Amino acid sequence: MNILYLSQLVPYPIDAGPKVRSYHVLEYLASAGHKITLVAFRRSNDQPKSLTHLEQFCSEIHTIPMVRSRLKDVMYLGKSMLMGTSFLIDRDSMRSMNQLILSLIRRQRFDAIHADQLWMAQYALRAQTQLNEQGVNTLLVMDQHNAVHLIPQRLVDIEPNPLKRWVLDREARSMKRYELQACSRFDHVVWVTDEDRQIIENASLLPIDSLTIPICVDPETKAEVKRLPNPRRVTFLGGLHWPPNAAGIEWFARAVWPKVQSEVPDAYLTVIGKNPPKGLQDSSITNLDVTGYVEDPEPLLADTAVFVVPLHAGGGMRVKIIDAWSWGLPVVSTTVGAEGIKYQDGEDIIIADGEDAFAQAAVKVLLDPALASCLRQNGRQKVETDYNWRITYKAWDQIYPLNK
Repeated sequence: MNILYLSQLVPYPIDAGPKVRSYHVLEYLASAGHKITLVAFRRSNDQPKSLTHLEQFCSEIHTIPMVRSRLKDVMYLGKSMLMGTSFLIDRDSMRSMNQLILSLIRRQRFDAIHADQLWMAQYALRAQTQLNEQGVNTLLVMDQHNAVHLIPQRLVDIEPNPLKRWVLDREARSMKRYELQACSRFDHVVWVTDEDRQIIENASLLPIDSLTIPICVDPETKAEVKRLPNPRRVTFLGGLHWPPNAAGIEWFARAVWPKVQSEVPDAYLTVIGKNPPKGLQDSSITNLDVTGYVEDPEPLLADTAVFVVPLHAGGGMRVKIIDAWSWGLPVVSTTVGAEGIKYQDGEDIIIADGEDAFAQAAVKVLLDPALASCLRQNGRQKVETDYNWRITYKAWDQIYPLNK
């Protein structure tokens, strides 16, 4: 099939959850023989070599700069408040992207338009309107990495500022309306978790053709790290520009970490990820190393005794858990952090909620080498059997048949 693939980001290097999803979907579709035209927003730090790398999967690649500013954000927030629309959707609505897509559908015929994440739904739907006017019937597919409205909705519960809570609640309600409407207009909606899929299906008044395909990695290229003896590092890794990550690690550093230190004084906490929150600059938090973005975290991972996922908000899957399993690291997570992932508590991961429970779980893994070894081995096995794109992504053939 000839597929127009719309992405909110350039999916390489694969250093974030959404990129992991998009990259391996592109890889599978190309390996299945489909022809792909990639259209993506690019950021200022995207490198030309990333586009060159993606040419192995795509017959054409077109990008539009993602231009954001505080002034524009204020304008879009004002529009959202006045019109009752979603701020997060409005701020990514750019005329240049619509013009590019329109020019592409005018000069060639696509069998399908693939919107990667809800952010690109608006562009796919506008393209469909244009094609319908031309009498052209094109398959419309959306890959929903999250039930997006759950993210601001869950942040409401952990936000102490009343004004921010009000804004988040309003955004959650606006986003939910948009999300339900958008999903109902696609021929197929693919989810990464059954939990998100069921939430949207139960809330929708219209039928939605849905399928669940989890986010997967490549165990063949993602080897276990060579661990150093007697590690004492407790590691968090994730983009801290994403509010659930920032809120989660701040909670861990302030409320949980002192309890861990009281029982394991030589343990030290490492936080890896761009745009760390100001709350981590608190000098009262001891044995803390905030690295920012690290291109190659393997030396830090080799010295990691516990990989923590202390999230209380979010949607979809936390790819950081799949990554940690791939690296052969013991994982401790909250229930929300591990949502959407197949796991066996106590065998391939430890689930703990609340300050005391999470601290005790981390301490237990730090001090029990046998438990840590069990978690590492079982986690790696889980990736190889359940989260291997070469096996699991054959499910995409149900959406994009090979005999078109």
